[in-house]
Amino acid sequence: MMRRLALLLAACASLWTAPVLAWGAYGHRTVAAIALENVKPATRARIAVLLRQERQLGTPKCRVRSLEDAAVWPDCIKGEGWRWGYASPWHYQDEPVCGTFDIKRDCANGNCVTAQIERNRRILTDRTLPQAQRLEALAFLAHFVGDIHQPLHGADNHDQGGNAVKSSYGIVPGKNLHSIWDTVMTERAISSARPPLVRRYDAAERTRLGGGTPEDWLRESWQIARDFLYPLAFGGKLPCAQDGKGEEPRQVTWPEPAIEASLPIVEQRIEQAGLRLARMLDAALA
Repeated sequence: MMRRLALLLAACASLWTAPVLAWGAYGHRTVAAIALENVKPATRARIAVLLRQERQLGTPKCRVRSLEDAAVWPDCIKGEGWRWGYASPWHYQDEPVCGTFDIKRDCANGNCVTAQIERNRRILTDRTLPQAQRLEALAFLAHFVGDIHQPLHGADNHDQGGNAVKSSYGIVPGKNLHSIWDTVMTERAISSARPPLVRRYDAAERTRLGGGTPEDWLRESWQIARDFLYPLAFGGKLPCAQDGKGEEPRQVTWPEPAIEASLPIVEQRIEQAGLRLARMLDAALA
């Protein structure tokens, strides 16, 4: 009897935790799906050609069978840190919310998300390079365009982009500020969006949401974190110490009103990322 109860509890635990693991990829897959719905037919065809080089990546545990797979591949390969550890700083760029925005200061030796978007865009565009190398660049590009639109991938308060700020999500404890915006907030925003985020956008929407440069996109994320996210989490004000270095990380609560206020921002950032990625892929491939 006890054995059967233990197996039942284990099964329930797996049902509870599995979606949490998947939600981190949900936003990236949605960005890629939006992009694929909005690229030109020639771009879609050339993406399909590159995807045929999947085996050449040498990552059988991290498949790249679609653009959606490609968009989560850079997170999947983190499991092989001995091989891919050098790419870890490429996912973010720490602009201080209690300081000034300076894209050059905060990108040492090109190890930041803005520089790697540009680097991988150039590799993808260059048709003289091996197809497998261009597929790798496609995956990094699809992922990093998603990352740069997450406010806590472009802002920091001496707290690892919110990772060191313990937080509850409504009544659910045991999270941190970064994971809330990476996972559960994104899942709820995408699932509740009306109309659905994955669709063909009209020309006016693509013009309104799809412009700018990586520096513009990073600045937008930094401003959202500085003007909205951190003040909302810390009682209406930026948690800046007198020395300008930020307060020590502490426990915060992300209650239902804060969640509701955040959802439109998350929706827009996912839309912007998808349409901007579509524009970059058209420029590189079509």
